[in-house]
Amino acid sequence: MGKGDQKSTKGKRVRGSYGKTRPRKSSQPTAVTEKPTKVKAEPKPKTAKPKAEKAEETEEKPKAKRTKKAEE
Repeated sequence: MGKGDQKSTKGKRVRGSYGKTRPRKSSQPTAVTEKPTKVKAEPKPKTAKPKAEKAEETEEKPKAKRTKKAEE
């Protein structure tokens, strides 16, 4: 991929040719048009859904104390 490569940008520059890899800059300035802004519809009011009741809570077991190996 160097000076002699027809497909690379560097090869196009050396040969002075143009193509897909090295497109020409347009001589005419491009006109920037403003996009029309869309009017957003008002969002629908959210209705609160009834929450499901929790199942019976299980009793928590006491956690065992951690001991270091050096203390054993």
